[in-house]
Amino acid sequence: MTAPVLTPTPRQRSGRVRAGTQSSSRRRRQDWSGYVFLLPWFGGMLFTIVPFLWSLYLAFTDYNLLNPPEFSGLTNIKRMITDTTLHHSLGVTFLYTFISVPLSLIAALGVAVLLNKGMSGLKIYRSVFYLPSLIGSSVAVVMLWRAIFGADGIVNDLLATLGIQHTQSWIGSPDTALGVLITLNVWTFGAPMVIFLAALRQVPAAYYEAAALDGASRWRQFRSVTLPLISPVIFFNLILAVIGSMQTFTQGYVVSNGTGGPSNSTLFYNLYLYQQGFTSFDMGYASAMAWLLLLVIAAFTAINFIGQKYWVYYEN
Repeated sequence: MTAPVLTPTPRQRSGRVRAGTQSSSRRRRQDWSGYVFLLPWFGGMLFTIVPFLWSLYLAFTDYNLLNPPEFSGLTNIKRMITDTTLHHSLGVTFLYTFISVPLSLIAALGVAVLLNKGMSGLKIYRSVFYLPSLIGSSVAVVMLWRAIFGADGIVNDLLATLGIQHTQSWIGSPDTALGVLITLNVWTFGAPMVIFLAALRQVPAAYYEAAALDGASRWRQFRSVTLPLISPVIFFNLILAVIGSMQTFTQGYVVSNGTGGPSNSTLFYNLYLYQQGFTSFDMGYASAMAWLLLLVIAAFTAINFIGQKYWVYYEN
């Protein structure tokens, strides 16, 4: 026996059409509400995209802020190829990045592992270690750092109590100035430490119990269980740390009074870019340098993303 086919009456069809029209009208109103809330974002994007494209144009011009920019073709790019000071500033930035980033991540992970042991007063310790990451790059802290490592600073006083006479300023020597700034950067490991601590809290305890039953030592558990499971977070912190260190400016500017000294030992790439743009008023060359920095950071990020498949573990 077949079921009877029910044909909608004209009133029912009319009701469905009205309901569909009301639903469509309500959806359009919701869409417009969404667009209205997005207006500030579109406005903010204009303040990003317009300077972005303007700096790209200036990179191919000769512009000194006082006269209109004059198109110069590839002159600024050819100049960057032969600019030995630019090459030196890149070397300083690379050395700073390659040393400070691994040290800061190791320090952050080490402290996070200690705090994850369940000690009392965890919130206080977490705040104490996180605080330097908020103020570590500020001008006041960098000036304080310069006083501590000065000729009459606390560091030389402590060495004197140990019988080590060091009368020179650690900041004033080209052999130690960059090392002091690397130490300052390692000291600000609070932000990645908090992220590491959150990741360690997500590792299931059952994995450690199973490893302990198999006779794995603490170090083996850390190497075979902890590190693989938090490797995505390590990768995330690595990307942020590399990008941040490649843009270092404040520390070098304050310590050297904007000169990059002594003997250009703290002449970071961003500091040299600043000198070209706002000291020499060579804004065209500074714009070309800014685009080179963007390409270098993009290259480092791409290399990290390509290499992650060899050491980052994703459960899915």
